[in-house]
Amino acid sequence: MEDSIEVILQDQGGVFPTSRPHPIVSACTGALLTGFYAVWSLFSMPGFRKIPMKLKVPYLPSSKNQTQNVMKLLEGRRGRLADLGSGDGRLVFAASAAGFQSTGFEINSILVTYAQCKAYWGGIPSSQATFVKSDFWKTDLSSYNNVTAFLAPGVMEALEEKLLTELPEDACVISCRFPFPNWPEKSSAGSGLDKTYAYDIGTVRSHCRNPPSAASK
Repeated sequence: MEDSIEVILQDQGGVFPTSRPHPIVSACTGALLTGFYAVWSLFSMPGFRKIPMKLKVPYLPSSKNQTQNVMKLLEGRRGRLADLGSGDGRLVFAASAAGFQSTGFEINSILVTYAQCKAYWGGIPSSQATFVKSDFWKTDLSSYNNVTAFLAPGVMEALEEKLLTELPEDACVISCRFPFPNWPEKSSAGSGLDKTYAYDIGTVRSHCRNPPSAASK
């Protein structure tokens, strides 16, 4: 983000003459860019220093279609659901409305507070939707039989290892947009950027114990 700010500032030279810049225009431009960067930092950076660089994922909200696709893949299931990197809570609210005991894990305190306030004003009890400021990488997820995630390609392989170690045999994992690189998918919904992938942990464990031979592929 710092680089993009510098590029924007450099580009101003093509819009405003560099020989004699107007002081008011320069001041307003600087204030606007500073304010934009401050807002971006508040929503994207809180808590990042506590997570290793390779596991950091910026906030990117799920689209309406993406959320609907997740709910399609969860049809017929019940129990506890963990949303990893819950952001503003939209997926947690959708899951709780469908009868899941949903917990959103988020390190950004501003987004956690926003989701908690939304739940409060919506009259949604904590038994249905809970938001916690917590690093899910350091949280034991063994009590959840449903897990949803909208993260980034670079962390999916690390997440594979964590979920295989912790989740119960009947767990269902749903990934938005980015599939797990080494897991066989059970089903999928949607297409393009809104595509979601469902995985059965029992099937994935069996696949990992007995990977298909090169001749059968």
